[in-house]
Amino acid sequence: MAQTSSSCSCAVFVEHSPTRERRRSAKCNEINVGVGWPRVGGRALGTADPSVRTQVGSKSIPGGPGSAGTERRLSQLCRMLSAVEQLAQSVKERRAILFVGAGVSMSVGLPSWQKLIEHMQNELGLDEDMIGAPEASYQALAEYYRLKQGSLGPLRSWMDREWSVSPEKVQGSAIHKLIVSLDFPIIYTTNYDRNLEVAFEIHGRPFVKVANAKDLPKATGEVTQIIKFHGDFDDDKSLVLAETDYFERLSFDSPLDVKFRADALGRTILFIGYSMSDMNIRLLLHRLWQTWRRSGYEKSRPKSFIFMSQPSIVQEAVLGHWGIDMLTEEADDPEDALLAFLNELKDRVSRPNGA
Repeated sequence: MAQTSSSCSCAVFVEHSPTRERRRSAKCNEINVGVGWPRVGGRALGTADPSVRTQVGSKSIPGGPGSAGTERRLSQLCRMLSAVEQLAQSVKERRAILFVGAGVSMSVGLPSWQKLIEHMQNELGLDEDMIGAPEASYQALAEYYRLKQGSLGPLRSWMDREWSVSPEKVQGSAIHKLIVSLDFPIIYTTNYDRNLEVAFEIHGRPFVKVANAKDLPKATGEVTQIIKFHGDFDDDKSLVLAETDYFERLSFDSPLDVKFRADALGRTILFIGYSMSDMNIRLLLHRLWQTWRRSGYEKSRPKSFIFMSQPSIVQEAVLGHWGIDMLTEEADDPEDALLAFLNELKDRVSRPNGA
C-alpha cells in the first residue's frame, strides 16, 4: 500500500470522550490524507484535543486529526477501508481465492508447531541441547524423525489424533462460519486438518476436496474446491511436513502448484491465518509476483491481500512491492482481530452495489 492518499465512502465524525459529544459529522466520498490534515467536503478536520476521537465508518481512532500520530493512523485506516472495498467486490463477483493458514485452525484449539516439536523431541528421546533448539525447525526434526523411524506414519497418526477437534467446536467457530458464508469458489489451505471440510458439511455447503493429483478431475467450478496444498491426513504420501518435502516443492512444478498458478494468475487472493515468517508462503508470493513481472503485464494483475493481526511497516513494504496489500485490525487477541476483519468483509460483500 504505497499510496499517499486514499478514498473511501464512509461516515467521518469527531467526538469528545467520555461524553461522546459529537463535534462534527459529515458524509464523505473522499478523505484526502496525503498532505496536510484530512479534509471532508472541503473543510479541514483539525484539533489537537487528545480527548477527541476520530470515527471513520465503523472504525474509531484515538485523538483528533490534529493530535500527534492521528494523521498517520487515519491514513492507514482509510487505505485499509478502500482495500477492503476492492476485496469485497472481488469476493462478490466470485473472482477471489481464499488461502487459509495455521492461525485459523489454532482458533478452534489446534496445537501450535511448538507442540509438534515437543512431541517429536519426546518420542525420539532428544533434549534441546541435542537438537540445537531453538534453531531447529519442525521440518528438520520431522526429517530426522523419518530417518530414525523409517517413515512419518506414527507421527502422522499422532497428529491426526491430536490435531482434530469435535464437530461441535467447529460448529461454534464464528470464523469458520464466516469462511463458509463468504462463498469463495476456491479455498487453498496448508493445514492438514479437516476443519474446513467439517465446517462446510455442518453448514450444508457442498465442496470437493483436492489433496493430490488423482483428485484434480473432481475440481469443477460447480462447488467450492478445498485444495489441501500441503497434503491431507487421509493420504500420508501427500503430506508436506519434513524438510525434503518442502525442498521438493520449492520448484513449484507439482500438479497442485501448477493448478495454483493457473487459479491465481487471474484472481484476487486473500491470505488469512499466516505468519510471514513462513518462508514457503513468502516464496510462493514472490514467485507469483515474478510470473506477472516477466509477463510484461504486471499492471494488469488483480490486487491480492494478506490479513495480519499486527501491523509491520517492514512486511507492508516488502509485500506491497510484490503486489500484496496488508490488512490489519486493531485487537488484543489475533482471533478477535481476524473475526472482526471477516465480519467487516462479510458486511461489505452483503451490501448492494453502490451502497
